[in-house]
Amino acid sequence: MELRDIEIFLALAEELHFGRTAERLRVTPSRVSHVIKKAERRIGGPLFERTSRTVRLTPLGERLRDDLLPAHTQIQRAVDRAVAGARGISGTLRVGYSTPWCADLALQAAKVLRTRYPGCVVRTQEIQFNEPFGPLLRGELDLQISEFPVRTHGVTEGPVLLRERRALMVPADHPLAHQESVSMEDLAEVPLIRSDGGLPASLRDLHMPVRTPMGRPIPHGPSYTFWPEVLALVAAGLGASIVAARAASYHARPGIAFVPFADGPTVDYGVLWPATGQAQLAMTFVDVLVDLR
Repeated sequence: MELRDIEIFLALAEELHFGRTAERLRVTPSRVSHVIKKAERRIGGPLFERTSRTVRLTPLGERLRDDLLPAHTQIQRAVDRAVAGARGISGTLRVGYSTPWCADLALQAAKVLRTRYPGCVVRTQEIQFNEPFGPLLRGELDLQISEFPVRTHGVTEGPVLLRERRALMVPADHPLAHQESVSMEDLAEVPLIRSDGGLPASLRDLHMPVRTPMGRPIPHGPSYTFWPEVLALVAAGLGASIVAARAASYHARPGIAFVPFADGPTVDYGVLWPATGQAQLAMTFVDVLVDLR
């Protein structure tokens, strides 16, 4: 398959509609149909199931999509980097972050970007939990590195950069503080500090559940607006908080203990940008972030 044919196949695998695929790639629907039929003849089996109303990938088509997509993405990034080098990337990029380790990654990427493109300036700012996507949606930021999943209208999720083991941040004198690890069921034994608003349901349910996996209620602790409040509340013995395990290296202080979870999901961090799209400079910065992860 030629590169253009691969692009058409992958676009149709995403859109599952010949007309939308043609419009997206600025070709005719008959061109899309011709490419797919040619690919199916070469491969020897159907890649899509077509009816008058629906288009679906066959198992063979799904396998081909999964095999082609990583290589196509890598090729596209290589072309984009070549274009950026030829055009001379410059300008100011505004990047938000939600945690100190996300800030570290953003600043490392900024250093690499400035080395490659001396005309670039990267400005960073911390994102507050009471308004996690406001600056991005208002156009005050170009990119953001923060917790996944988002599932918020107007925000696009880019690649995942970090997958962190979780820990429970508890008062140092709490019985759980003396265990080697905790489980999700242990959350029923301590009030969980919660955000007073702003977080999407996808993040709130993941990091501030109201019940354990076995259905036991989790006590509701005090609420916070800004992250430093959580440290003070935990140290005062008023509750606990689910955090990334590496928070122990950044937020250790008297009165607080960090106990790793033996179960439960990871805390994932990735790149976000407005659903309206991004400029070449921003996408070049994303490539640098991916290379550094």
